[in-house]
Amino acid sequence: MPRSIRSPFAPRPAIRRADAGLPHADVAGTAADETWPAPPGAWLLMMEARAPWELAALLAVSPWLHRMPAGDGHPVLVFPGLGASDASTLAVRQFLQRQGYTPYAWEQGFNLGPRPGVLERCRARLDVLQRRHREKLSLVGWSLGGIYARELAKEAPGQVRCVVTLGTPFSGHPRSTNAWRFYELVSGQQTHDAELLAEVRRPPPVPTTSIYSRSDGIVAWECSINPPGHPQTENIEVHASHLGMGMNPLALYAIADRLRQDPAQWRRFDVAGARRWFFKVAHQPAALVDAY
Repeated sequence: MPRSIRSPFAPRPAIRRADAGLPHADVAGTAADETWPAPPGAWLLMMEARAPWELAALLAVSPWLHRMPAGDGHPVLVFPGLGASDASTLAVRQFLQRQGYTPYAWEQGFNLGPRPGVLERCRARLDVLQRRHREKLSLVGWSLGGIYARELAKEAPGQVRCVVTLGTPFSGHPRSTNAWRFYELVSGQQTHDAELLAEVRRPPPVPTTSIYSRSDGIVAWECSINPPGHPQTENIEVHASHLGMGMNPLALYAIADRLRQDPAQWRRFDVAGARRWFFKVAHQPAALVDAY
């Protein structure tokens, strides 16, 4: 009989803490049989090769994107993903500038993880830009850069207007990604600090948007879901690769729409009208769908 083929976009089988070769509980409340989503499979990983086509799509629809309402000019600090530099965020920063915002690069070279001094320099850059503009900044982070954005917003909520993350694995375990070995190699850090992971999962006290893709070949999409119960968090699904998300026209459209929100009157992304053909705003589990 022919073997059944499971959709690459379906939720993946969970992996147990013990099966992952991790030690038993690091802190109270973490059990050895705790499970996380398995990382994306080989098919989704191969689909990351479509990233150049996402850049081509961005160039093709740029005239349409430029018709979006202009921004208010507020500053936006953009963080690159693991192993990437400011060159990787050039497309999103140029787009934001054309939309009327004032984007800034993180200016720390390649992102090799939160090594000593990295987060301190991120905080110092936030301080400098906030004093320069005398207003709150929006923070946009791609993949690991989204972790930095979320943590900065927790440390300095008075300086942050909103947070937008792209394919950021904040709600799962690093080993639910295909990049955890590279992360440990370049950062010199381990990925099974349960206390740290619990802190990363906690959402910032500012409007926070997670843009994710079920066809992400690097990060299990389930790890990019803000949990229900927080009035200022949301999840927006787009069709994108992980490596191309920062130049995907749908992701950029969602970023610009979120940055236009007044934090005092923030509302979740609306998928009424034609948007429903391109975006989703809730996903499994059912409790998350009900929260919207």
